[in-house]
Amino acid sequence: MERCVRAGDSNLVGHGQKYILLLDNEEPKTYKEALLGPESERWLDAMRSEMESMRENQVWNLVDSPDDVRAIECKWIFKKKVDADEKFHIYKARLVAKGFCQIQGVDYDETFLPVTMLKSIWILLAIAAYYDYEIWQMDVKMDFLNGNLSEAVYMTQP
Repeated sequence: MERCVRAGDSNLVGHGQKYILLLDNEEPKTYKEALLGPESERWLDAMRSEMESMRENQVWNLVDSPDDVRAIECKWIFKKKVDADEKFHIYKARLVAKGFCQIQGVDYDETFLPVTMLKSIWILLAIAAYYDYEIWQMDVKMDFLNGNLSEAVYMTQP
C-alpha cells in the first residue's frame, strides 16, 4: 500500500484562480440575468445590434397572429467570443425561436438544416495543409436568414 501524495499549496492557488476565471466568464442564461448582471450595457448593445440586423434584413413583418395559429415563443441566447489568449472581444446576443416546442404535423411538416459534415472539413484542411494554403476563420452574421420560407411562421415578440 502506497501513501497518498498531496499537491503543494501552489497548485491549490492555481486551481482556485482558474475557478474564479470560470465564474467571471459565465454568460447569462436568461434575458433577466443579462439585464441585471454587471455587463448589462454590453449585453444590451449586443441585443440592439441583433435587432437592427434583423430589421435591416427584413426578417419579419409585425402582424397579429391568426386565432387558429399557435405562435412560437422566442428566447435570447448570450455568448462571449474570446480570442486565443482567452480575452473577451465580442459579446453576442441571438434571438432564437423555440422550435422544439412545435409539434410535427401541426406546426410543420418537414425540417431541413444544412450542416457540413466534420469529415468534409477535415478533407478541406488536409488539402490546405498539403498545398500550404492559408486558412482563414470568419464570423458570418445572420447567415441563417438568407433562406426563404414557403409557409408563414408566427413568433412572439421578444
